[in-house]
Amino acid sequence: MKIIFIVIVVLGLIFFVKMNKNQIEENVSQVSVVPISHASMVLNWDGMTVYTDPVGEAKVFEGLAIPDLILLTDIHGDHLDVEALKTVTKAQTIIVAPQAVADEIPEELKPQVLVMNNGEVLDHAGFKIEAIPMYNLPESPTSYHLKGRGNGYVVERGDKRVYISGDTAGIPEMRNLIGIDLAFVAMNLPYTMGVEEAADAVLAFKPGAVYPYHYRTPEGFSDVAKFKQIVNAGNKEVEVIQLEWYPAP
Repeated sequence: MKIIFIVIVVLGLIFFVKMNKNQIEENVSQVSVVPISHASMVLNWDGMTVYTDPVGEAKVFEGLAIPDLILLTDIHGDHLDVEALKTVTKAQTIIVAPQAVADEIPEELKPQVLVMNNGEVLDHAGFKIEAIPMYNLPESPTSYHLKGRGNGYVVERGDKRVYISGDTAGIPEMRNLIGIDLAFVAMNLPYTMGVEEAADAVLAFKPGAVYPYHYRTPEGFSDVAKFKQIVNAGNKEVEVIQLEWYPAP
């Protein structure tokens, strides 16, 4: 009887450890990043695929997984490309957009659009999505990006929280973010902010890793090496990851 009891206890412990291991594995999210160009990218995330601001010819999306989710941030042509959107959107795809963007989307795609305004939160297909304001500072009626028109996004799945800034300055809503694992931060004066302001904002909310993106300017490209230097001098724990956002034609 004693031997039987010991066997039962051991088997119970093995089952408990196995269950805990499975639960831990289920809670660990893996995110891979495929830069397309400027503000366009693809996130492959636990078997799901998220596109942001798909722009460009159909060939740039060839071979990529069909998007389960598309996040659109603004009405400008470097974020909203109707022809590209029609190319990449399939029957299973849900498009998330602010109202100003949704108004510009073709009628045939509107049934797949979920409108989010600044501050709203949406749960869809295992993703928790929060619409974050994006706007220029100082605020002005003539700004390139007015508060309330466009969205940045915080997307959460499993144990990962990803921030996509959209076209914005280093606004309080960015600086006050908490628990961000991956951040994509725009930096291209005069449309968004310079590298110094971007670095200062990143040092305020301290993501685990930050990807400079959307850094083409009228004069060329922002100095992302300087951005990395400032961030690493201020906090060595924040990893700055530079990807190729502007491939040669």
